[in-house]
Amino acid sequence: MNTLAFDTCFAACSVAATWRMPDGVAGAYRFERLERGHAERLTPMIGEAMSEAPFGFSDIGMIIVTTGPGTFTGQRVGIAAARALSLATGAPVGTLSSLAVMAYTAVAEIPDEVEGKVLAVAVDARRGEIYFQRFAGPAWSALGEPELVTPAAAADRLGASDAVVVGSGAEVVAEASRKVGGSVSARIVALEPDVRFIPDGAVRPGSVLPRPLYLRPPDAKPQDGASLGRVS
Repeated sequence: MNTLAFDTCFAACSVAATWRMPDGVAGAYRFERLERGHAERLTPMIGEAMSEAPFGFSDIGMIIVTTGPGTFTGQRVGIAAARALSLATGAPVGTLSSLAVMAYTAVAEIPDEVEGKVLAVAVDARRGEIYFQRFAGPAWSALGEPELVTPAAAADRLGASDAVVVGSGAEVVAEASRKVGGSVSARIVALEPDVRFIPDGAVRPGSVLPRPLYLRPPDAKPQDGASLGRVS
């Protein structure tokens, strides 16, 4: 299946156009770290990746987008684009959490360090809280839904398991774990989601258009008439 995937949830923007070859899956990829400007960069990055793909927009079999958690604007940028492309091309949309993409990215970067362990993703959500989700191999399936929790609560969920925690909240979770006798190592604290590492077949098409996964109400609401893509 030809797929177009993208993520704009945190401090990066990534795009992957993938297609099947006789010897596996090939793709055209883009990744940029950026604190802001996701809306301005996403469309050009999609165009660049699609220009290298051997198929056009009308041949996309599935659009894949992360629904969150993430920044308020970042989540809405990606979902608005996925909705628009789905309506324009007729392709269904498949979704997954931004934390799942981070887990897949971590597995690709440090495979030997996570093998046989619980892999947790922890992202600083400010106010003394983190976005948190756990995964286990060999398929790195989620061991629960994304959560907004304190580092202490995350450490409690990991318990005495031999775990690796990645992301900007990894160090505070590791510290909280050590205080209760846990064995958790913090790695890749600057990790961002990169959709090129989503495994083939990990996402299935959905039957409805995606919505943002808000684990915390937004600090600011759009003015009337200014809602980005009406994706609330």
